Amino acid sequence: MSNDWLDQVTADITDDPQRIERHFPAVGRKVGRAPLHPDIDPQALRGSVDDVARAGLVATVVQAAGPEKAARILTDLYRHGDDAERRGVMRGLAAIDGPDPLVATGIDLVNDALRTNDPRLVAAAMGEFAGRHLPAVEWRGGVLKCIFMEIPLAAVAAVEERRDADLKVQAENLATERRAAGRTLSPDLTALIDDQPIPA
Repeated sequence: MSNDWLDQVTADITDDPQRIERHFPAVGRKVGRAPLHPDIDPQALRGSVDDVARAGLVATVVQAAGPEKAARILTDLYRHGDDAERRGVMRGLAAIDGPDPLVATGIDLVNDALRTNDPRLVAAAMGEFAGRHLPAVEWRGGVLKCIFMEIPLAAVAAVEERRDADLKVQAENLATERRAAGRTLSPDLTALIDDQPIPA
């Protein structure tokens, strides 16, 4: 990873958070796009090098800009970004722990990402921010979408802490549908039903 480049860009964004818009698209070219865990996660569902770098730049915006300005910048980055840039925003939301409107903006962006069919974006959306802030109904829906898309629940933040009886019921209903269709149950779905730890 080009630490010198990231250091320079971070300083530039600290001086003027709006400048992230000029740097964000270049991150993949500058630092690479390799999966963080290529042996166990070749699809980079648990993140890639450029995801981490972009998340750091988003964290800089959150720290350097006021809540309202940061909310506008992150919304623009997400709305106008490509898939990789949107993942970077999702990963960077982990830096948000209040106040509104940042949390509200983060929830809106996560819900938008969960409406897509991009496995890497959906996995990023179910990261640390969603684990802390996404309302229960939407969070459970995100977990079930991950199962539908065959995204390992090990990529979902706080799944052990937030799984509950309602999620178990929904998992059981999904299992019933899959059995009726002659489909096998994934280890993650079985773990939710049987109150077992989520496979690593």
